[in-house]
Amino acid sequence: MTRPAPIRVVLADDERMVRTALRAILTAEPDLEVVGEAATGAQAVSVVRELRPDVVLMDVRMPEIDGIRATEQILATLDEPPRIVVVTTFENDSYVYDALRAGAAGFLLKRADADALVQAVRLVARSDSLLFPAAVRTLATEHARAHPAPPAWVAKLTGREREVLRHMAQGLTNAEIARRMEVGPATVKSHVAAVLAKTGTRDRTQAVIAAYEAGFLNGG
Repeated sequence: MTRPAPIRVVLADDERMVRTALRAILTAEPDLEVVGEAATGAQAVSVVRELRPDVVLMDVRMPEIDGIRATEQILATLDEPPRIVVVTTFENDSYVYDALRAGAAGFLLKRADADALVQAVRLVARSDSLLFPAAVRTLATEHARAHPAPPAWVAKLTGREREVLRHMAQGLTNAEIARRMEVGPATVKSHVAAVLAKTGTRDRTQAVIAAYEAGFLNGG
């Protein structure tokens, strides 16, 4: 039986010791491969454009350009960009929320243990579930900007799409949503695609952020 190709990862952090520790943890896993490193935000953009990894672990604060700007540049210039996970010291940092709004798929605390790191990389690579949904909810509640009225997309969601979006915010996978709603996985995938299209977002994380900001997930 042919083994699936490993998940290719780029590490972007201005501290060499951090990159060394991350590399040691990830390369110990047979399904993960560290293909490149960067010490600045500008280097991260260049390395990612050259190597086209599946996942980037991006320090949120780096020299030259920070992780937020680097994330924006990567997502804006690649047709099939990698999944970006920002790495931070404090989970309630406004930089983290700005990075999620800029397109990062999730965030990871620098104090996370090896198992959490490995599972986070695998999860975002699959891209069918929200990374740390409770933490995303807390960030959105603390940092979301107030809107005088919900955006137009809220009224365009069907009943099923609204249900799917709420399940997405809970961190459920497509398979878990399908079981909860008693429908097929293909149906859920179709609903998820419709939610992304109507919210004008790139992936589940941005859709959930948009939903919190619209007040949809707070009873709005």
